[in-house]
Amino acid sequence: MRISKSAVRFNIRLLLAGCAFACSIGGTTARAQDEPIRPGSVWLDDRGKAIQAHGGGILHLGSVYYWFGEDRSEENDPKTRYVACYSSTDLVHWRFRRQVLAVQNPESLGTDAILERPKVFYNKKTGKFVMYMHLDDAKYKLARVAIAISNRVDGRYTYVKSFRPLGQESRDIGQFVDDDGAAYLIFESRPTHGFFIAKLTDDYMDVANAVSFIKEPLEGGALVHYKGLYYFVGSHLTGWRPNPNVYAVSSSLAGPWSEMKDIAPPETNTFDSQSSMLIKVSGSRTESVIYIGDRWKPAQLWDSRYVWMPLKIGDGGLQLPQPEPWLIDIKTGEVAFLPEESKSISGAAAEQK
Repeated sequence: MRISKSAVRFNIRLLLAGCAFACSIGGTTARAQDEPIRPGSVWLDDRGKAIQAHGGGILHLGSVYYWFGEDRSEENDPKTRYVACYSSTDLVHWRFRRQVLAVQNPESLGTDAILERPKVFYNKKTGKFVMYMHLDDAKYKLARVAIAISNRVDGRYTYVKSFRPLGQESRDIGQFVDDDGAAYLIFESRPTHGFFIAKLTDDYMDVANAVSFIKEPLEGGALVHYKGLYYFVGSHLTGWRPNPNVYAVSSSLAGPWSEMKDIAPPETNTFDSQSSMLIKVSGSRTESVIYIGDRWKPAQLWDSRYVWMPLKIGDGGLQLPQPEPWLIDIKTGEVAFLPEESKSISGAAAEQK
């Protein structure tokens, strides 16, 4: 079998990374691009603090990725709801930018209002950054989306309004930007027992129309367009408890969609995680699709973890592998695994059950 020079170089870097980890006690540190993502472990930012970006979304601008999510820091004011922003050029090392949103008593719902799953879109026409969020009361009866805007990706976002998209209830939301640049909001509508995929208006301040409806009682909707097919992933309605997430496939965003299939062995409950987003990394040699999930700890939300893993995807199939430390080369799009460290990941997951 003929092996390409690029594959040889990547495997050599993988071996060097393993050596660096083994020698870390002696003060040796792996190079930035050779440090792994460890699913389920505490993920630290540039300050040495645990990343607070739960239920989050990724915005890719130029060479920089921005990660927005719920800031559940234990020291936060309990009467305020926060969204944090982080940036990275390699998806491994994240710099804390700031708490870009701090809202108290939105829509006069009280200090126990719910603000979840923030997703930020960049509108090239208006130059605005538009944040969508799930807004609810403490009993999850309001079921609306809220919008905040900013002139800078990491600036202070100003709360604007809330509404029910297309007149429908909306709880868990997801974001999707297609290869042609069109932006969509994914939202769960409990009374209709399914998910809407709705195109945003030109200014991104509202929903224009539904392009698809997936009739399946799911939440945590995520979507990716990969090699001519659309892959939709969702989680069953079990609250904070993990469950077997499923996926459907279509050649068109409008459907029809295939039957749902498990993305991982059902007994693993998606390796104790819930879907939040799918991101595609297009490199010079290949495209990789990354599953972004949350491993919730409802009694200690600030200590909830993240499960990021490259998916086995293609030809209508999608599979989430057993979580283990892995490397990514942003420039080439290639990924590689460090199976010798997988036992520590599995052990950490078992301790959290």
